[in-house]
Amino acid sequence: MADEQAAQRQFLVQRIYTKDISFEAPNSPSVFSENWQPEINIGLGTEIKKVAEEVYELVLRVNVEAKHEEKTVFLVEVHQAGLFTVQGFSAEETDAVLGVAAPNVLFPYAREAVSDLVSRGSFPQFVLQPVNFEAMYAQQRQARAQQAAQAAAEGGNGEATH
Repeated sequence: MADEQAAQRQFLVQRIYTKDISFEAPNSPSVFSENWQPEINIGLGTEIKKVAEEVYELVLRVNVEAKHEEKTVFLVEVHQAGLFTVQGFSAEETDAVLGVAAPNVLFPYAREAVSDLVSRGSFPQFVLQPVNFEAMYAQQRQARAQQAAQAAAEGGNGEATH
């Protein structure tokens, strides 16, 4: 029975697509004449939506902002998405697959989009470094557990805060 269940487990990529993409260089062209060492801030996040039985959309949100002396040099936002079939897993395992494996599939596409947009803006090449989605997922699970424990300790009045 366990062998049968393991054989039915599937994690399939149905489609990979760009859901939203944005590039801004609000201080161009004056920024090109400056000698600058930008401060780079990177934000990552994911959104998961069940779209059908055993089919999920995962959106990997990547934001990159370069600033120099409080001026924005460039701002890139990429929402790289994918449709994934996840079947034969428990709810907890499905959560882990969508929290680790799916973002690992999408990240190279998002990295390429960010690099391309920055280059098209006439800025030096920018390559996102690899991301440990397993560690990020573990941190998110820990934060959710702490929130649940705190809610239970406060009497669990049934209201959720986000």
